[in-house]
Amino acid sequence: MRMLSHRHLIVPLIAVLFSLPLSGWAQHESEEHQEESSHAEATHEGGHAAFDPTATALHHISDANVFTILDFIRIPLPMILYSKDEGLDIFSSGKFHPGEHDNGEYAYHRYVLFEGNVHRIKDPSFPNDLVEIGPHSFSEHIDDQNDEVVYLNYEGTEYQLDPRTTLDNGMFGGKFTSFYDFSITKNVLSMMLVAMLLFWLFRKAALAYSRRSGMAPSGVQSWLEPVFTFIRDEVAIPFIGRDRYLKYLPLLMSLFFFILGLNLFGQIPFLGGTNVTGNLTVTGILAILVFLVVSFSGKKHYWQHIFWMPGVPVFVKPLLAFVEFLGVFIKPITLMLRLAGNIVSGHIAILSFIGLIFIFGKAGESLGGSVVGTLMSVPLTMFMMAIELIVAFVQAFVFTILTASYIGAAIDDGHH
Repeated sequence: MRMLSHRHLIVPLIAVLFSLPLSGWAQHESEEHQEESSHAEATHEGGHAAFDPTATALHHISDANVFTILDFIRIPLPMILYSKDEGLDIFSSGKFHPGEHDNGEYAYHRYVLFEGNVHRIKDPSFPNDLVEIGPHSFSEHIDDQNDEVVYLNYEGTEYQLDPRTTLDNGMFGGKFTSFYDFSITKNVLSMMLVAMLLFWLFRKAALAYSRRSGMAPSGVQSWLEPVFTFIRDEVAIPFIGRDRYLKYLPLLMSLFFFILGLNLFGQIPFLGGTNVTGNLTVTGILAILVFLVVSFSGKKHYWQHIFWMPGVPVFVKPLLAFVEFLGVFIKPITLMLRLAGNIVSGHIAILSFIGLIFIFGKAGESLGGSVVGTLMSVPLTMFMMAIELIVAFVQAFVFTILTASYIGAAIDDGHH
């Protein structure tokens, strides 16, 4: 247990640094459903706002430039924006005065907040100061390329908005735009909080082992030691080997506790509704880290079995080599998708069950329907949250054990 040291913060720090919106392959997930989100503001004949459960769920699990609690407590976050024509802009997202649906009621330096995400007004003639635009000033249209384009309606004129630049090469609808966003978003803040909590826990346990050497574990030690011992004895040693596991144990422990911490943090009701490990940006960075460790740790035997495997007919080797080479990249991709898919699906299910209250209650129009929806929603939500609690541990364990198996295969000497 003396391995509980600062080295276990390696993965959290790397993930925080590289998971800023600029590197977000999946940041576009909050924007690809913005048209549905606008429907939530449409009205029924009775004057009540229509409730769109799909748009609401997607809005709550997406990343944002504001930390929202209970949909009425909004904590502003640092904005770090860069455009070629205006240079670097650093200010607080409180400048936007975010309101309903996290839409900003003010524009600042031609930046606005739409559905919690920063956009930039393309027209340079728009006032560059702090400008009041109102709470319901946004609309969406489909352009000739079948892309959703957001517009700001200000004083009778529509101004087209640019989303942030996303480096996904168009895979998720992102592209290079007029500005880059390096801001501290809701997910990045959550990772920082979890990293600091892990540092405090590990530091406290390490000091306790120093002070109470040879004594039975207590407090934080009592929880950390069984988990640490389990990962060491059931994951690291069997897959990597007793004589080599210590080199990779800090990485495995960092991955397990960091993913577990983020999963559990996202389960806390009403605390921002964070969905960090359900974001492909975060899981992608973790998968890339594993890919680099496996690739640089791979021995001759490992690469030989990929490019020119022994004991196989020569005419078959090129085909197998192509398949094995693809497998080198498919493995981290499956790590990325498995973790993100399982976590985001659970969040969507919980939010969908909560949405039954508003669906049956017709967004506040029917009190009886709201009661029925509540009676259905509460037990289903509690059951799903219990399942999600199990999934939080399982997915952290699966990611860790697969990482250990990939490393073990890479450093194997090939002796039988």
